[in-house]
Amino acid sequence: MKKIFGALMIAVCIGMAMPAQAQIHFGVKGGLNLSKASFSNVGENFKKDNFTGFFIGPMAEFNIPIVGLGVDASLLFAQRGIKVSEGNDEYTIKQNGIDIPVNLKYTIGLGSLAGIYLAAGPDFYFDFAGNKTVEGMRTDKKKAEVGINVGAGLKLLNHLQVGANYNIPLGNTADIEGTNASYKTKTWQVSVAYIF
Repeated sequence: MKKIFGALMIAVCIGMAMPAQAQIHFGVKGGLNLSKASFSNVGENFKKDNFTGFFIGPMAEFNIPIVGLGVDASLLFAQRGIKVSEGNDEYTIKQNGIDIPVNLKYTIGLGSLAGIYLAAGPDFYFDFAGNKTVEGMRTDKKKAEVGINVGAGLKLLNHLQVGANYNIPLGNTADIEGTNASYKTKTWQVSVAYIF
């Protein structure tokens, strides 16, 4: 209870400190996910490959123009996954779910038409499907994952944003049943957003 109260007090103080010219804008964001599994406790002949998926959905951005700070949040349908092979056998495990990244952004203006931003924050991913069996390999997938985003990008013409982001999960994405093996799905993201 003390932690919740403390978090609310911090949020209220930040809200009171925001200048009157703070702005909120809405937009649409989409792009590519390039995921790769990071395994623990697997054999040396277990090979990993990149899995390409996509994401798309609405976003909101809250800016404080003078300071250069802002917060953006998105509600994205996202496809992630892994590709692995062991000997002649190949396995693909897809994840379809909702991705909710919330990033603190710092923007450096390059005139009135462009800017460079740095972003970081938590990422919440909710998988639509649970356990999955692929070619006899059963995974115990987590329904919800929490990760950290780190990224950078360009703001162009006050409406267009192009960025790259790296997502690192804080826990395992799945455990492989009957073994001590587990994996994390680390994801590079390339995004394009249009702000209305």
